[in-house]
Amino acid sequence: MAGQRTLTIIKPDAFANGKAGLILALLERSGFSLKAARVLHLTTAQAGEFYAVHKGRGFYDELVEFMTSGPCMPIILERDEAVSTLRTVIGATDPAEAADGTVRKLYAESKGRNAIHASDSDENAVHEGAFFFAQCEVLPS
Repeated sequence: MAGQRTLTIIKPDAFANGKAGLILALLERSGFSLKAARVLHLTTAQAGEFYAVHKGRGFYDELVEFMTSGPCMPIILERDEAVSTLRTVIGATDPAEAADGTVRKLYAESKGRNAIHASDSDENAVHEGAFFFAQCEVLPS
């Protein structure tokens, strides 16, 4: 594969507030290419499975409820150093702590309603991408 891939999700808050296009434009300006995207409304079972790594943590139930509150947009992105670059581009989880110009500084409402998800490792990017997309649905490099 020419370049690395990662998964991001434009979360229900940003999607409902009409920020998906702005976020996509920011990601493309940051050098990412879209390889797969879809809009869907997660069920409780799907959100619970996707965020299972957080089960038992205090925020898990709230996160699942939030992620099922409306449509979201999972996206596979590609560029060199995709995972680390995306995490820089989206900013800190708490928008009050996010750097200027980052997705969360620009579009997040709060730490819990933070506009976007990003994979935290190459390994998780592969796993999370496969959760939402079959291989045949992802464009080649």
